[in-house]
Amino acid sequence: MRKTLLPTIIIVSSIILLVRLFYLQIIDDTLKIKSENNAIKIKYDFPERGYIYDRNGKLLVANQPSYDIMVVPSEVKNIDTLEFCRILQITKDEFLKKIEKAKVYSPRLPSLFLAQLNKEEFAAFQEKIRKYNGFYIQKRSLREYQTKHGANVFGFITQVNDAIIAKNPYYKSGDLIGRQGVEEAYEEILRGVKGVKYILKDKHNREIGSYKEGKFDTIAQQGSDVTLSIDGDLQKYGEELMVNKRGGIVAIEPSTGEILALVTAPSYDPALLVGRQRSKNYTRLYNDSIAKPLFDRGLLGEFPPGSPFKILTGLVGLQEGVIDTETSFICRHGFSYGRGSFMKCHCPGGVIKLHFGIYESCNSYFANTYKRTIEKYKKPKDGVNAWANHLKSFGLGNFMGYDLPPGRKGHIPTSKFYEHFYPNGGWRSTTIISNSIGQGEVSMTPIQLANMMAIIANKGYYYTPHIIKKIKGRKIDSKYTTKHVTTIERRHFEPVINGLFDVYNMGTAAGLRVEGLEICGKTGTAENFAKINGKRVKLQDHSEFVAFAPRKNPKIAIAVIVENGYWGNRWAGPIATLMIEKYLNKKITRKDLEKRMLEGNLNFEYRKLYTSKDSLHKPKLTKEDSIRMKIKSKKEIEEDKKKAKLAKDSLKKKAA
Repeated sequence: MRKTLLPTIIIVSSIILLVRLFYLQIIDDTLKIKSENNAIKIKYDFPERGYIYDRNGKLLVANQPSYDIMVVPSEVKNIDTLEFCRILQITKDEFLKKIEKAKVYSPRLPSLFLAQLNKEEFAAFQEKIRKYNGFYIQKRSLREYQTKHGANVFGFITQVNDAIIAKNPYYKSGDLIGRQGVEEAYEEILRGVKGVKYILKDKHNREIGSYKEGKFDTIAQQGSDVTLSIDGDLQKYGEELMVNKRGGIVAIEPSTGEILALVTAPSYDPALLVGRQRSKNYTRLYNDSIAKPLFDRGLLGEFPPGSPFKILTGLVGLQEGVIDTETSFICRHGFSYGRGSFMKCHCPGGVIKLHFGIYESCNSYFANTYKRTIEKYKKPKDGVNAWANHLKSFGLGNFMGYDLPPGRKGHIPTSKFYEHFYPNGGWRSTTIISNSIGQGEVSMTPIQLANMMAIIANKGYYYTPHIIKKIKGRKIDSKYTTKHVTTIERRHFEPVINGLFDVYNMGTAAGLRVEGLEICGKTGTAENFAKINGKRVKLQDHSEFVAFAPRKNPKIAIAVIVENGYWGNRWAGPIATLMIEKYLNKKITRKDLEKRMLEGNLNFEYRKLYTSKDSLHKPKLTKEDSIRMKIKSKKEIEEDKKKAKLAKDSLKKKAA
């Protein structure tokens, strides 16, 4: 057996090699195509990208024809360079740089020379193309936007770079790829599959027909259409309300996790990133380090959640059994947690129970609840970890898992975090009491806040927020239809919802009521600090608001953050209310709120950040800014107080 083993192995191996060689040389012609590359020209047929629709079937993104000039450097001979540059409106230096770049990619393979010619530029070049050996025109499609809104949702199309080409063999020099938003998240679905044609050339480099009668040619497959969960009209309205403001709006359908609106402000017209000016416009947007129009605040902005976080403090307290609906604490306009340490409170004070604590936003009530939660356990670290685990079941302190590229975790501190700063111990519930009211070390993104309200609306569960609703010919990922249940029992949500409902009836948002709509909400004012010239400086507070509606069978959950917006019901509250009414009723009755929000301008607040090095103390404001600060804000305050008083009086009469 041993004597025959080696000869057998040699014979079998030889047969396998001979069979493989026969297949490669006689049957499979793909290597022959490569070896005959000098006589074969490869042309790609680029498919149309899939169309993008909103949830109501409204077309948002389509395609328009575009023309690219391709070059094969080794074939460029005896051309009038000056005339060529004049037709295409480029300089000779630009011409030489583009040729050199193409040579680096490959002297014999086609690569992109000039992208995205419009019809007029194409016509002018087409007349002269026979004079320019080595150049040819390749037709493809570019995006055509049917809306001026939703740029952060869609993303944009750009050319692939060398890193992408090296990583993914599908892409060649000059190919386009989706970046950011839906275009990036669903690139493989939207792009389709490009077709390939092999064309035979003669010794004079003239095309003489298809290679092997088109045996190896493939047909382009158009990209699949997608339907987004976004409501186009709601998105547009949200962006209009946020003009001259900075911040984010996220609206979610609680029963599905579908994102109804994803607004970041300031934003830009998506058409700016189409055509030959795309690169120039992108650079301008990218370099705007003050307004940051490319920064999606709804997904990437990490803010102290402020008073909306009290909802979670209350739910955890109920679940841990340290409070119930009848538990009361005395509020003396604040909470004392140590010698000389006092957390102020703006509620009316007195004996406070959960219901009143929610709709009047009592700091003392939730500070006491948080303190009891942590101190239920023998060691503070065990209490903090139990608290953090409840919050993580809401998707906090981690990436949400939604289907858009960017994301931030926010921050829910655990014992490890505090042990790092207090390695010798010494920290306890009162050391970290600011967490109870959404300050301290807690931070959340607007989409996390919106999802939190979707969970409250659902009484304890949620679906991972997502932007996709339907893909033509395919199913959406099952992770977006999987229910996630929190650690809070369902029975604890009803008393909290009752409190949120009365925020609009007799609480901090009483002036924002809409006749006929049952809205549950929570105002928030978050402290805002920035590091300027190496110093931690207190800036104007952020205005925050979270809500869902209707109270029964909720259709929309929303979070609004307006940077430097003072307090919750001044900017964020009215915007959230208007968005809810727009979505549910398709019309606006609170014209007073709408007018104030559409005309509102916070640029004078943002100018304080960069007018001068000492502007935070003595800002260089315009006369208009001064009037806006001294008069308009006072007027708004008085209007809110009157409306809140009328609402309370009305409820008292009904109760009587």
